[in-house]
Amino acid sequence: MTSQIIPVDPFDFIIFGGTGDLAERKLLPALYHRQRTGQLTDPTRIVGVSRAAMDDAAYRDFARAAILEHVRKQDIDETELAAFLSRLSYVAVDAMTDKGWKQLKTAIGKSETVRAYYLAVGPSLFGEIANRLKQHGLITANTRIVVEKPIGRDLASARTLNDAIGQVFDESQIFRIDHYLGKETVQNLMALRFGNVLYEPLWNCNHIDHVQITVAESVGLESRAGYYDKAGALRDMVQNHLLQLVCLVAMEPPAFLDAHAVRDEKLKILRALTPIDQTNAEKLTVRGQYVAGASNGGAVKGYLEELENGASETETFVAIKAEIENWRWAGVPFYLRTGKRLAARQSEIVIQFKPVPHSIFERSAGQLVANQLVIRLQPDEGVKQWIMIKDPGPGGMRLRHVALDMSFAEEFEGRNPDAYERLVMDVIRGNQTLFMRRDEVEAAWKWVDPILKAWAETRQPARNYTAGTWGPSGAIALIERDGRTWHDA
Repeated sequence: MTSQIIPVDPFDFIIFGGTGDLAERKLLPALYHRQRTGQLTDPTRIVGVSRAAMDDAAYRDFARAAILEHVRKQDIDETELAAFLSRLSYVAVDAMTDKGWKQLKTAIGKSETVRAYYLAVGPSLFGEIANRLKQHGLITANTRIVVEKPIGRDLASARTLNDAIGQVFDESQIFRIDHYLGKETVQNLMALRFGNVLYEPLWNCNHIDHVQITVAESVGLESRAGYYDKAGALRDMVQNHLLQLVCLVAMEPPAFLDAHAVRDEKLKILRALTPIDQTNAEKLTVRGQYVAGASNGGAVKGYLEELENGASETETFVAIKAEIENWRWAGVPFYLRTGKRLAARQSEIVIQFKPVPHSIFERSAGQLVANQLVIRLQPDEGVKQWIMIKDPGPGGMRLRHVALDMSFAEEFEGRNPDAYERLVMDVIRGNQTLFMRRDEVEAAWKWVDPILKAWAETRQPARNYTAGTWGPSGAIALIERDGRTWHDA
């Protein structure tokens, strides 16, 4: 089975930070793939913007090198690549002064097609760029603006950023991107829950024992040391990625698959999270920081050794026991964990069902294991439903725990599009379903801020864990004192 490609109307896509890491690794390859599949139509234009002095030809060389490096060889089509590069142009602009803005306006012209400004720059520039776009008459009724995380580092700064953008753009024009929501398996959460009669009647505290959400990375800081040491795992991953996954797992069925309806239900979950503060943070949260060990087949340095100053209390791992105060989820813990330099690159959601209330089988048949639904987000995207069956063969009843396994790679032909490909096309279509609304962002910070404050006031330490393991021992204790274990398979 192959997916149906629906072309989009011509558009202008302007990338601020057009020579940066995000443009090189994600945005330009994503747009090339949409060209290769026939989704881009003429006269779609892509404009790179940054401070660097560069002409159109040099920018096309930059884009070509980026695509050859970050796109699989079997996906390189020289004809389509040439057609894609012909869409590209470049304008040198200084976001902090008026330099280059007139040239940008000339390059874009008076086109009334959809115009998307992608701010692949630091958040300190969001408000400045928005204001200058307005001052220079670069905003039309069909304009959208896309901003990357971090949307602030706490509730106050998030509100300041949202105010700065909101003074220029209407909320319907603002697309706050979280690339996790563009992953195929993340979107399948809604299809699994609301497209099948099988799961929704069981999706509640009467039948689900607990939920685990793991987003594990095997890499260390790489090139992000400057940003990461000021953020830490809670700000970098929990406030956005993990809480968005919690929302998709836990939200009530929306009336329609509509941006406002979906985000209304997600907001209710964020507001229903049990507060974590100085009174319970030590019991419900675990902070960790990796030390030297082995990862990805070789010896690696510890976190402090990767920093220039060699001193930091920043957490590279966090585990949280969260709960949702509503009728559907009363008493069902959500165990969240994320970190760097863990045992494997693995992102998954585990729905652990309760055991059967009574076993009719003799002990010799074997142990009954409760059902599990495992949604693997990366790598090897797929869905596994673990069930009990009889082991084939004569000799009486022998029970066996097996998985009904659906692998995306095996079930669907062709490559699985990157999340940015889907999200960029949603921006052009004006579909905000997979993007965060302002009140969502601020509700998430409202829950996270007291945790950060509690850690600071109680001086909760970041416990050491060896690179290549699953985090500090406290994370194991967090779940095992409830009689449960992490799913690491």
